[in-house]
Amino acid sequence: MYKVMFFLGLLISLPFGVQAQENTLTFGVVPQQSAKRLAALWTPVLQHISQETGINIVFSTAKDIPTFEKRLKSGEYDIAYMNPYHYVVFNKTTGYNAIAKQTDKTIKGVIVARANGDIKTINDLEGSRLAFPAPASFAATILPQAELNKLGITFTSMYVSSHDSVYLNVSKGFFLAGGGIERTLNNMPEEIKSTLVTIWQSEKYTSHAIATHPRVDNGYREKILASLMNMNDTEEGMALLKHINFKGFEAAVNKDWDDVRSLHIQTQISINQEKE
Repeated sequence: MYKVMFFLGLLISLPFGVQAQENTLTFGVVPQQSAKRLAALWTPVLQHISQETGINIVFSTAKDIPTFEKRLKSGEYDIAYMNPYHYVVFNKTTGYNAIAKQTDKTIKGVIVARANGDIKTINDLEGSRLAFPAPASFAATILPQAELNKLGITFTSMYVSSHDSVYLNVSKGFFLAGGGIERTLNNMPEEIKSTLVTIWQSEKYTSHAIATHPRVDNGYREKILASLMNMNDTEEGMALLKHINFKGFEAAVNKDWDDVRSLHIQTQISINQEKE
């Protein structure tokens, strides 16, 4: 664990433009949860892949989702685990190219409220201040906000940096409700999760992508994909998958996210990309 914490401070704040050392690749994870929690979840997986491939793959993240987006835009991460909307944007602009996604996994946005509170349905949110992780969080922000707008419900959005922060703020009663996704909600400690109830969920969409920057050559891509998929077939691999609450990994191709593209989402990051 001390190795995880040693790298954590360095890699959260790694400056833009730093090039990976030879045979070392940075793996950026979207900060839906705290950096400490993500490092504990992902570092064992990345160490396993490193041992199998001979490629030194090191964990990285960012202090919040907007910073993560800036780093994707600048191509800082060699490999990144990113939400579906991020993938659609940064595949088009920076050239990130998918290699894998979670097996048989789709993503649904949810709105949660306090289990013992007065909010029982999405229609009870009229005039409320609601917590969301970040403007471009696909399932946790964009989908819930779209549904609220569709229903004509007036609300004020407050951005609190991560999914964990949404759940904690709603649990403590600072907001009546907030947006998240099933996986991160299920990853919360029971003492927090038990205080929350899901009052709305979206349709299903293709889930997060694991994608590589164009500078990562095909040989590395093939080795990493093989290692990810081998995890499905070994006892050690299955234990690691359980640790991150994944069913398994499967190969992915760019068109897998056409369902997200078909929504024609326009947010600040896509508008900024089009202007530049």
